[in-house]
Amino acid sequence: MLPRSMRTGAFDLPGVESTDVPLIGYRPLSPDNGTPGNQSGRGNANNDLDSSQSTVAEEEEDGIIYTVVVKQHPSTPNRSLSKSVSRSQCVKAGTEEKLVLHLLHSFAMGDSSFIAVFLSTFRSFTSTRRVLEILKDRLENPPGDNARSHTRQSFNEAVCMVFSTWLAEYPEDFQTLGDPTCLLHLAPLLPSDTSTGADLCARILRIAEELSEKALLADSRSYQPPDPSPDTSAFEPAKFLGFPAALIAEQLTKMETELFVRLVPYHCLGSLWSQRDKKGHEDVCWSVRATVRQFNRLANVVQASSLCPIHLKSQQRARLLEKWISVAEECRARKNFSSLYAIVSALRSNPLHRLRRTWQETDREAVRRYEELSEIFSDKDNYSQSRVLLKGEGTAKFAIHDNRANNRRHPGASAQGTVPYLGIFLTDLTMLDTAVKDNLENGYINFDKRRREFEVLAQIRLLQSSCKNCVFWSEQTFVDWYWSAPTLTEEESYRLSNEIEAPSEPSPRVYTPTVIITECASLSASQTSLASDCDASFDFPSPVNQLLSKFAKHMKSPSVSCLDVDTSPPTNESSPVSLTPSTPVKSHRRSVSCGNNPSYNSQGSGPDMRIIRIRMDLQDGNLYRSILVTSNDKTPTVVSSALEKHSQDTREASRYELIQLLPEGKELIIPATGNVFYAMTSSSVDFLLRRKAP
Repeated sequence: MLPRSMRTGAFDLPGVESTDVPLIGYRPLSPDNGTPGNQSGRGNANNDLDSSQSTVAEEEEDGIIYTVVVKQHPSTPNRSLSKSVSRSQCVKAGTEEKLVLHLLHSFAMGDSSFIAVFLSTFRSFTSTRRVLEILKDRLENPPGDNARSHTRQSFNEAVCMVFSTWLAEYPEDFQTLGDPTCLLHLAPLLPSDTSTGADLCARILRIAEELSEKALLADSRSYQPPDPSPDTSAFEPAKFLGFPAALIAEQLTKMETELFVRLVPYHCLGSLWSQRDKKGHEDVCWSVRATVRQFNRLANVVQASSLCPIHLKSQQRARLLEKWISVAEECRARKNFSSLYAIVSALRSNPLHRLRRTWQETDREAVRRYEELSEIFSDKDNYSQSRVLLKGEGTAKFAIHDNRANNRRHPGASAQGTVPYLGIFLTDLTMLDTAVKDNLENGYINFDKRRREFEVLAQIRLLQSSCKNCVFWSEQTFVDWYWSAPTLTEEESYRLSNEIEAPSEPSPRVYTPTVIITECASLSASQTSLASDCDASFDFPSPVNQLLSKFAKHMKSPSVSCLDVDTSPPTNESSPVSLTPSTPVKSHRRSVSCGNNPSYNSQGSGPDMRIIRIRMDLQDGNLYRSILVTSNDKTPTVVSSALEKHSQDTREASRYELIQLLPEGKELIIPATGNVFYAMTSSSVDFLLRRKAP
């Protein structure tokens, strides 16, 4: 192997073991100009702290590139004068075949995290069937002269470890193959001289038998509410006041937790989530769709219970808002951030936010608590406050800020898991997918990108592990009331709001728009366990923050697919569109904006950024597409990107004008050659593409 590039440094790769090897043929590059030099001076950051020296290099074999760390250790009185050297390596990039085959060699080579990373992310660049075909071909030609050789034994152990891990953590990969032929060919090739190998063979044959009999659990792929056809005519908004806030929060947390533990983490990958709207991909990311659907359903219930009784006095309606604020507090105490954000977002939605008289009658202390809860989801510094809370409370038994109060209200209560707001992770993974290339210039798959994605997926799985042993009690009376709430479209919500308070009455509140994650439908059941290599320290840094400053200047209005929204009305009652997440959600006075609309500042190394949503002025133009706009983007660039997202001819860009949709039905036409980032106002993130008049 020949070194491709080298640099000096003072770090070790996480999860990679070291072995002593001789140092031969390495010529480290000078940190200043890339010319060969020694490892002294400011190029070696470890000189002042440790007498050992590190060299990081890239080595390429046929079809695969390794990142190699070579460390020189000083000699000791008990050793010879020559320095000892240790070496560790992990895969940086490679062809599809080489990456799959590395599964069988990674642990022996010291790349101990490779199996976990690969199994979590391989669906971004290949398929289960293709991976099994490559492994089957290798099993047909195993290494070693005979079955009892040391080489063959080590190979068999690696095979058993890979398939045991795969079947334990991602059994759905095998259960959804459709055609059992691949499994029937694979099973006899597995090592059968050990109990582990024999068990693997039996399990795969059972799955193949189920596939051949078409006995897959496909029914679990579609989430249905307890009553798929609730009687919305029996909805009683005032009944909501009769339920204790703690009871409501408990039931909401039960619903959210059951969905979250079924979430398949790799469904959140940007490359998969962005495919969900394509024809034939209706079942893609079903577990994320289910979580988002529950988010929107709860937001709808908040709106329906607050708006449907249009004849209430302002003081009476204020009691409803106060009750929902109390429920939000109880969700916070249970670390149910998903329901908390759904409630806050609904209260900040335009139909509720504009009710000036109602908010004036709302208790001042309740409003203050509501504003504090809203600040949790501030988009400042890429949701830094939410990340701090997840880091501090992710695997804690109780919410830190309310530990004593929580125990006092619920004596003997069991420990609570943490249900996060999934939009934070969707945003991180989508930005990673946008900012980092899938392949190197030579066509190799960029596996370093998959390692970054795995860091985010590992955080989700660690949170899931905190929820799996939670026990809840059920209150059917509330559940029936919850599902009896009518589904309100955006137009219906705004019409009810106008009937309560006429639109001519100005609202005194300053508001900031927000974007919530996509409205979806359907659920299935699949549990995943925490990978053995995951870091138990539960730190939540955002890899996006580290990437944007480096990649932003190379980005040209990329799509942020995790925020795409279809605001079309529902086709049936079992598919609620409660609160359309694309609705500009307004913040309460003195509150901080919360939403998926961050402006990333790269501190001078790249442009500012903002996510906007664009629809086309068509007969069926209710489908919004999200676009990331930087401070360098002019109108033609944004229009072209929007046309591409809507599958329209980008050569027609000059025939369209870009219009910002403002509150109260107003419009702002962006100049044809203007800078969109600076021309737009902060009052809305919704835009329209309209053909210019002839």
